[in-house]
Amino acid sequence: MAVLTTSLSALPPQLRPLNILRDLPAVANLVETCFASTLDDDGRRYLQQMRRSGKDNAFLRWASQVADTASMPLTGFVWEENGEIIGNASLIPYRRNRRKFYLIANVAVHPNQRRRGIGRLLTQAAMQQAGHKHADETWLHVRDDNPGAIALYENLGFRERARRASWRLTLDRTSRPDSPSLEISRRRKRDWPQQEEYLRRLYPETLAWYQSVPWPSLRPGLAYVLERFLLADETRHWTVRAGNDLAAALTWQPMPPNYPDRLWVAVPPSGAGESPLGGEALHALLLRARRELASWRTTLALDFPGGEYTDAIQSAGFLLHRTLLWMQLAETPENENRN
Repeated sequence: MAVLTTSLSALPPQLRPLNILRDLPAVANLVETCFASTLDDDGRRYLQQMRRSGKDNAFLRWASQVADTASMPLTGFVWEENGEIIGNASLIPYRRNRRKFYLIANVAVHPNQRRRGIGRLLTQAAMQQAGHKHADETWLHVRDDNPGAIALYENLGFRERARRASWRLTLDRTSRPDSPSLEISRRRKRDWPQQEEYLRRLYPETLAWYQSVPWPSLRPGLAYVLERFLLADETRHWTVRAGNDLAAALTWQPMPPNYPDRLWVAVPPSGAGESPLGGEALHALLLRARRELASWRTTLALDFPGGEYTDAIQSAGFLLHRTLLWMQLAETPENENRN
């Protein structure tokens, strides 16, 4: 565990709290400079929203009142020299089951100012602030191809808890993939217990505070069907069976315009021997989703444990967007004092 001995009042004068009334556009410019090569459409929309918000007086007034409760990058720290922001670390609050989670995000240092320890000091300041706010858990995520940042966070006391791969597929109306080789059918109510078991393994409760499974959209039963009908929820399910048992299930969840639709996969552990059809079934289900959705949807997104069923997903046409290591701070001095 990294013990933080520097108080917030003793931080270097260049390091100060984020001021949302004037810093958001500059922070957006910094993040874009630092991560231009890895920004996707979601990231670019995020930065555009930051810039718009920085000019919206009504939003800024609202944000200044809810900065400690809204799950948005409204608090954190910046490093400023000669009137220019060259470093940033955001601190985003989340709540789930009466527990307080804090995500350290947007840790960025201008490329011309790196190797000065600025990123470490910004991260430490965010860690301390989370501790002062009595965080039950403090998290961050980092790309798996950034060994320098991973080493820094490990040195500060963070430990990897999950590795998540993000897959994307842009649907092409003129491309019709081969028909699946397995028989695909509608989901039956009796499939749900096994589907739920697989889902809870693939989308663990550990990260549910950040990204929770839309259980009402997935569960069978008249009450949930009625709720989805009233909410115009068009969720669709496909399954592959091995005899009477569920081999794999796939759920499509439509998202708002300009955002990729979500896919939720339920399959046994990769290579665990629970189902000989695991990879083949997943491949067939993804192909079916491609065929049925291509005429009226644009992009599909799949979040999945890193390293699992890679061949099956790639062979269905999906491209690996990125793999993130989710890291949790092992302990903070404040938590030690409360235990």
